[in-house]
Amino acid sequence: MINHSRRRFIAAAALLGAAASGSGKPVQAASRNELSPDRRGVLVDTTVCIGCRTCEWACRKAHGYDDEKLENYQSTDVFKKVRRPDETRLTVINQYSQRQTETFVKFQCMHCDEPACVSACIVGAFHKEEKGSVLWDTDKCIGCRYCMVACPFQVPAFEYEKAFRPDIIKCDFCKQRTDKGERPACVTECPVEAMIFGTRAELLQIAKDRIRRHPEKYKDHIFGETEVGGTAWLYLAERDFAEIGFPKLGRNPAPGVSESIQHGIFAYFVPPVSLYALLGGIMWLMKHREEPDD
Repeated sequence: MINHSRRRFIAAAALLGAAASGSGKPVQAASRNELSPDRRGVLVDTTVCIGCRTCEWACRKAHGYDDEKLENYQSTDVFKKVRRPDETRLTVINQYSQRQTETFVKFQCMHCDEPACVSACIVGAFHKEEKGSVLWDTDKCIGCRYCMVACPFQVPAFEYEKAFRPDIIKCDFCKQRTDKGERPACVTECPVEAMIFGTRAELLQIAKDRIRRHPEKYKDHIFGETEVGGTAWLYLAERDFAEIGFPKLGRNPAPGVSESIQHGIFAYFVPPVSLYALLGGIMWLMKHREEPDD
């Protein structure tokens, strides 16, 4: 271990020791932000999506991944298995076939109103923005991957192949674009306008109007309206959502479930702050380890 790392270790150990003993500043849980009634969201109409995967291409391009030609996304081989977002693709399209009917579904972070990842993060790296996005601070993240376990949609990914300073990766709602008033890249590039970006309240009204005007076309269900307390991404479909890859979730916010599990685990065990401090220290050092420079 190089000297620089030793200094980091000593500083981290001192901080964590103080936190564990209760004499210093404790590990802070993420604060719960107030949500704006005008918070943003996206309505995905799966009856319109044609599975062209242009949204996947646009997402990678917007986030600076190695450029791939749009033509490379025309292959349908990827639909042979259900995919999940990972550390290189923040959104994916899956195909679900039934009775000669094909449904294409885009998956990404759902940006829950009451995110389990925010509640589960032991160092407060995650937070829910007032306008709807669930974001995280890479510098605070210690790589514990608790957010991955807590997420009811199994979205956050970890850079397992990255030896040094691996990070948690997920959809950031195109923060750099939306902060400037632009739409997310996937919404902008969709050639069939299967997605609409707007305030969550407006999107819910649009979705309800479509169901009311075309009851023969849509299931009377807007996924994300109430699931786990509501999500920023909302979906319409002509089939049961369980048939097209969506988990069956109740109305209760996911943090309540994860917190109950934590409380159960620690009820007859060591105080959570001590264990968090120890685990956090180990993971912080593992995440921030550097290559020897000698």
